[in-house]
Amino acid sequence: MSTPAVNVERRSDAHQYVTVRIGGQLFGLPISAVNEVFVPDQITPVPLASREIDGVLNLRGRIVTMIDMRRLLGLADVSLARMAVGIERTGEAFALLIDGIGDVLLLDPSTYDSNPPNLDEEWMQFSEGVHRLEGELLVVLDVERVLATVGGARSAA
Repeated sequence: MSTPAVNVERRSDAHQYVTVRIGGQLFGLPISAVNEVFVPDQITPVPLASREIDGVLNLRGRIVTMIDMRRLLGLADVSLARMAVGIERTGEAFALLIDGIGDVLLLDPSTYDSNPPNLDEEWMQFSEGVHRLEGELLVVLDVERVLATVGGARSAA
């Protein structure tokens, strides 16, 4: 995935994101929320789980709850080579199933805006805001809200 590089001097107010693609849209996850990136193998379905839960996976001896971000965001289920972003909250392991991983971007706060009024309502509940990039919009995912929606971990505040 090609994402335009944004040159920013290393400043304490700059925002750093791991970029991912979900349904063709560019999303950013705060780098502090991401533990690892991996290709999931042998996901076990969980009977009666909410629609967004794709199943669980044994990853190096830990049970990881797999959250299908396409379903959560109301996008069409498409069989793509999927990747996963590992996240840990309150001692529980989760992974967000995504279509692809991108670069780590260091973005200047001047490119940041709150959610635009024309952002899809389903997406708005999971978005902290957006960054305007050259020719593209990066939607910043609120990991805490994603996990809370699927019955996941409570905020570790």
